[in-house]
Amino acid sequence: VPQATSLFNETLRYNVRYGNQGATDDDLDNVVKGAQLKSFMNSLPEGWETMVGDRGMKLSGGEKQRTAIARCLIKDPPFVILDEATSALDTVTENSVQEALDSLGNDRTCLVIAHRLGTIRHADNIVVIDGGIVAEQGTHDDLLARDGKYAELWNMQLHSTRDSTTSLSGMAE
Repeated sequence: VPQATSLFNETLRYNVRYGNQGATDDDLDNVVKGAQLKSFMNSLPEGWETMVGDRGMKLSGGEKQRTAIARCLIKDPPFVILDEATSALDTVTENSVQEALDSLGNDRTCLVIAHRLGTIRHADNIVVIDGGIVAEQGTHDDLLARDGKYAELWNMQLHSTRDSTTSLSGMAE
């Protein structure tokens, strides 16, 4: 699942089913739920038969990524590469999609390329690459305990999120 998703100038159904041409309608319904695409799809007048445009230009970045995630879920491959697969999603949708991606990782190998560390915190093994070399490797908890590069990045993202939340809540008052 790439960051810049490629879609065909075809229907939403075609683009999801491309991962598994033999998928049933029930299979499709299950994967669009898992990819948090169901409510969007239901809002479309033509539903599954909606044309997405050349390279998916009629969809937002998040809708394209969720379509690619649904395509991956329907394919059910033994090995998955997720390259910033949730980068175009808002935080609420990303958290929902993360559940599907976590279950996608069961019984298969997943290589996840991520800058948002929250997307990899439950990984069995995290490899931190700094300047093109492996700087650290371990679980989320192990890497935090080492207080190295991963912990530094984690704390920066954590404080950035808290500062944004504080700023937003201050604006609402």
